[in-house]
Amino acid sequence: MRRNVQSLNTDWLYLAKDDPRAAKPNASENGFARVSVPHTNIELPYHGFSEQEHCFVSWYRRHFALPKAAARGRVFVDFDGAMIAATVFVNGRQAGPEHKGGYTPFSFDITPLARFGGEDNLLAARLDSSERKDIPPFGNVVDYLTFGGIYRDVRLRVVDPVHIKHIFARPGDVLAPRKRLDVSARVANTTSAMKTIQVSGELRDAKGKAWALEPVRVNVPAGAEMDADLSVAGLRGIQLWDLDNPQLYTVAVALDNGDAVETRIGFRAAEFRDDGAFYLNDKRIKLRGLNRHQTFPYVGQAAPARLQRRDAEILKTELACNIVRTSHYPQSPHFLDRCDELGLLVFEEIPGWQHIGDEAWQDLAARNVEAMIVRDRNHPSIVLWGVRINESKDNHDFYVRTNALAHRLDPTRQTGGVRCFFGSELLEDVYTNNDFQRDLREPCAPRYLNTEFCGHMFPTKTFDQEERVLAHALWHAHVQNTAGGIKTAGAIGWCAFDYNTHAQFGSGDRICYHGVMDMFRQPKIAAHFYASQEDPKKRIVLEPGNYWVHGDWSTGFRGPLTVFSNVDEIEVFVGEESRGRHKPQREAYPNLPHPPFVIKEVAGAWGGKFQPLRLVGCLKGRKVAERRMANDPLPARLEMKADDETLVADGADMTRISLRIVDECGNVCPFAMQPVQLAIEGPGVLVGDNPFPMPGGRGAVYVRTTRQTGTATITATTPRLAAEKVKIRVAK
Repeated sequence: MRRNVQSLNTDWLYLAKDDPRAAKPNASENGFARVSVPHTNIELPYHGFSEQEHCFVSWYRRHFALPKAAARGRVFVDFDGAMIAATVFVNGRQAGPEHKGGYTPFSFDITPLARFGGEDNLLAARLDSSERKDIPPFGNVVDYLTFGGIYRDVRLRVVDPVHIKHIFARPGDVLAPRKRLDVSARVANTTSAMKTIQVSGELRDAKGKAWALEPVRVNVPAGAEMDADLSVAGLRGIQLWDLDNPQLYTVAVALDNGDAVETRIGFRAAEFRDDGAFYLNDKRIKLRGLNRHQTFPYVGQAAPARLQRRDAEILKTELACNIVRTSHYPQSPHFLDRCDELGLLVFEEIPGWQHIGDEAWQDLAARNVEAMIVRDRNHPSIVLWGVRINESKDNHDFYVRTNALAHRLDPTRQTGGVRCFFGSELLEDVYTNNDFQRDLREPCAPRYLNTEFCGHMFPTKTFDQEERVLAHALWHAHVQNTAGGIKTAGAIGWCAFDYNTHAQFGSGDRICYHGVMDMFRQPKIAAHFYASQEDPKKRIVLEPGNYWVHGDWSTGFRGPLTVFSNVDEIEVFVGEESRGRHKPQREAYPNLPHPPFVIKEVAGAWGGKFQPLRLVGCLKGRKVAERRMANDPLPARLEMKADDETLVADGADMTRISLRIVDECGNVCPFAMQPVQLAIEGPGVLVGDNPFPMPGGRGAVYVRTTRQTGTATITATTPRLAAEKVKIRVAK
């Protein structure tokens, strides 16, 4: 029979307390809220809350029906992620043991519990979102929050009793003119008799050209699983997946009983070599990236596909990163899919933070290794598996186990394990290390990658004084420059976005202000440094590193004008007077593609008379960009922008509404704090603080759809400035 997969993301009923009666089909549903997933168990403020507010037990109920024909197959319910322990019931009966762990997928075969022929079925899930010491990452303090809820997708899957469980596609001879592809398809036989089945497959490109894999017949014992191995050699015309041309192909595998699955792959060779460098398709690439937490304001981790995908776009196109580390857990499949599409490399690791628990805890961690790799090993963007608990002490037997497991499940990729000290036992293929010194130490192993720097050493808020936000940016520039000149594969800064954390960390308000962007994905000055490393053929960047005001410096004298740009020359005008043409500081930053400009000719003393500033960026003598800065920057207008013009009416889709108070030149007023009041009309719900206090002259809220279609109109007002409106179309 043909596979049928149905989304179960809509029409859930939610109860924010523990009530065992919620598992029973005939239980009253009074008091349940109707929700869609991804869903957080409680919406929280931007900051200033306790993690205990989301640490509670809640219940989810979902009614569904199955046709009579489904009784001939097997019925599974698949959860992509539920935080942090889930017990699932169908029609009042428990479907399986409690699933422990919030970052990896899990499934239950619910065939024996289901009713067919259109009868009502009840799927119920008891979710314990407490910080349980028996489940990674917990057991000790953790520098991030896990939040709660069914925060990833849920599906109903009906398959033949003999079906494909998963596939693993392994491109080979990637750098040769004729390439090959090997595919292992795990076939499960849930019947009581041996089954002989033919397995076939094909490789397809985006235009529909197909190459057939050599079919095989396998005898699968009763109640067992086995791999069917298919291959095709002599492939011509295959384009490689790389950073600038992330060419993707589809692998489709089918059984002769009608079951079939597909996955996307890319042909690429990725290797950390003993010369200290990373090579993609035999080309040496210096890795420059940032760490990412998958948390968002208000909804925690319960962000829909649109927001997950946009984070990959921000990292690749706005921050010009070529790699991201998924700190410190496997992240959304939607995020990884977008990394594949964009050509953004990924270092993915298992859940954990410094603490290693007892034997049962370690068994769960090993299960996380397996779940992560089986789920994600077809992603061409992933080039390194993190099989060690972040910043943990050495544990020989445990890490021998996790490395061996990773290499068995995926012999095509290298492993790493993030520590924060030199002298650690190296069991992995790559010494991945957090070095927070401003002057990086020389690598202690042939294959070495710096996986964190700066971060807690220099936390920075968007509304900090000019001196600090600029110093933060220059710290990142200094470390990336240093990494470019030593025998290391590169450096991954801490971190891309501010994130919520526990009371033991951060600034006391449950936020770590470690990002080069704030939690709303809006840039600090340090973000401009990363953006400026972009190839100017793709995008011109011209961003001042100063606010151009009289003085907010501890010395009483503002420093020189710093500009982050990928042009080769800048002409500076103060008022109408040219202060000359200036080159980037190549001598100070010899290992950066595009060093900062440091222009001493326009430094000013406290109380000096400022004039308007104009920067003209040139490439090969031709003007390509211009920026203006006011000499008396006062709030001139409120800007409001929606990231998306159209959303889906599924009750979970969301988009960001960015808010900025800007001066006459369109630059953010970095110390504006006036509140913005928002209102919405039409099929949408505002998610966020309202009124919004605008720290640093900027901020954001989100609009989440309902199940209704139409046009949502959002209005923003603030004292002394004109009101703004945006419209969003909500469609099926």
